[in-house]
Amino acid sequence: MRLYYRLLRAVTPMTARPPFQIHQSDAVAWLQTLPSSSVDLIITDPPYESLEKHRSIGTTTRLKHSKASSNDWFQIFPNDRFTGLCTELYRVLKKDRHFYLYCDAETMFVIKPIAEAAGFRFWKPIVWDKQKIGMGYHYRSRYEFILFFEKGKRKLKDLSIPDILSHPRILRGYPTEKPPAVSEVLIRQSANPGEIIIDPFMGSGSVGIAATAQNCIFWGNDICDEAVQITTDRLSQSQLELEVPQ
Repeated sequence: MRLYYRLLRAVTPMTARPPFQIHQSDAVAWLQTLPSSSVDLIITDPPYESLEKHRSIGTTTRLKHSKASSNDWFQIFPNDRFTGLCTELYRVLKKDRHFYLYCDAETMFVIKPIAEAAGFRFWKPIVWDKQKIGMGYHYRSRYEFILFFEKGKRKLKDLSIPDILSHPRILRGYPTEKPPAVSEVLIRQSANPGEIIIDPFMGSGSVGIAATAQNCIFWGNDICDEAVQITTDRLSQSQLELEVPQ
């Protein structure tokens, strides 16, 4: 495992931005380096196996370097590794905390029982409405699921938030990039300022952008060189922009 970039700053008044850490490693291997019960919230989007099926039939980009994206495709995390992943996620998460996982309808049926067997309580799927349809043949998709799990019991901040979050998809960005606005809703619901949020499959760092914007600490990891560089650059720039006096 390699600690690629680390920005350290004391978590002082909320006018100062909290630290973030960027790591480059296999997701499970990275989680194994973290202490038990050390993080407050998990939000992640594994490059799940069914993406390869979507690529093969043309319901998402087929190419390693897509004309619709500025970045290369990524390594797939196979379904048979979800048991090890969920075991580690449960171990590192503190009691009375939440875990959110972005996925498609096929992967939901695979990972839900595995996460429950690891100890998580499954509440429900949240729907991310992308507002416009994507590629496909049969009822073209315009949504994605966010599975909502809990370890112990922690009340959401705002019980008026619906289970459909409507934000436009990111166009011509990193493959499967998520808008930070969606993760910001999850963070406001499930974390307090100064708490640690992790993403073992951080991609282009949208969870990190959302976390630091909410005055939380972000620990991110990805196995891909390009993801590490993009996230490092984005978080460094966002720190500078947020610290400019208004």
